[in-house]
Amino acid sequence: MKKFETNAIRTQLEKSINREHSVPMYLTSSFVFEDAEHMRAMFADELEGNIYSRFTNPNTSEFIEKMCLLEGAEAGYATASGMAAIFASFMGLLKSGDHILAASSIFGSTHTVISKFLPKWGITFTYADINKPNTWEGLIKENTKMIFVETPSNPALDIIDLEWLGKLANKHNVILNVDNCFATPFIQQPIQFGAHLVTHSATKYIDGQGRVMGGIVLGTTELIKEIHTFCRSTGPSLSPFNAWTLSKSLETLAIRMERHSQNANTLASFLEKNENIEYVRYPFLESHPHYKIAKKQMSLGGGIVSFEIKGGISRGRKFLDALEMCSLTANLGDTRTIATHPASTTHAKLTEQERKDVGITPGLVRISVGLENSIDIVNDISQALEKSN
Repeated sequence: MKKFETNAIRTQLEKSINREHSVPMYLTSSFVFEDAEHMRAMFADELEGNIYSRFTNPNTSEFIEKMCLLEGAEAGYATASGMAAIFASFMGLLKSGDHILAASSIFGSTHTVISKFLPKWGITFTYADINKPNTWEGLIKENTKMIFVETPSNPALDIIDLEWLGKLANKHNVILNVDNCFATPFIQQPIQFGAHLVTHSATKYIDGQGRVMGGIVLGTTELIKEIHTFCRSTGPSLSPFNAWTLSKSLETLAIRMERHSQNANTLASFLEKNENIEYVRYPFLESHPHYKIAKKQMSLGGGIVSFEIKGGISRGRKFLDALEMCSLTANLGDTRTIATHPASTTHAKLTEQERKDVGITPGLVRISVGLENSIDIVNDISQALEKSN
């Protein structure tokens, strides 16, 4: 069995008559048929192949095949964005009258979908506290169809024990859906621990350079078939160009995540000793409340560091304004280090109490640690801390 890096690099479409070494882009909206019978058989699903790029395309097929190998999944479907992937994983499998149990520590847009839009279609929800795992089983109802979690969570970096959660989901015959965006399959494979579905915003670390949007849902053949049916008709398809870019990006995912994690660990260790900081959250710091779980299911700590600056939101804003090298943007997983204030950006739609409940304090800053030299990253954050004092 080939290793992760080899699968990421060597999994490619068959060569065309042109004998290319790098896979070409198939920038076409549709595909032609040999004759009327071939066309009929394709639309009847009697033959496999490409019909229309909203359904499948060689570039998206290659990207999906790679991600299935890397995550250990049977099948997958690629979408135009990470939120499209999450939405498809809900709507392809849930119906009116179903209930979803979700961790309260989730991305702001995911919270909006679960709390605002799913109820419009008769799908109810309950939030569970990551720090109170003994309460989760009691929250599962007769109509609970799915458990949805992020681990590490965005932005507080809470960690959920996937092995425990996988056993809980199987005990109650519930679909376990895990957002693996922060860890990527190089650091963590939730399916190994019992997850039935894995979702990604490929816009983040999978691309890794802040260039294109994309998402993907991976899982069992049975579940992905339902999601594929939903997406084929509703159209959240990934463009061939973006699929080609993401597939090429996977070739460097392993070495990028190693460097992201190394730089993030260096920054987290520096911040933990800095007198201007109330606390630091990083999965591989021993001070992290879920450190032992992180070490059990993650091979590295990842590229995200969150911390609270002494002085709250006013000082936090001064800190952000004082940064000279780091970028201010809501994205993450870029080659460039990014600083974000979650309370006023990515999680602004949550109420103050909802943010407090999931550890998003007014002065919390999320750093997506890039691939620059770690000395330059630390120096920029250090000088900004001093100027904000």
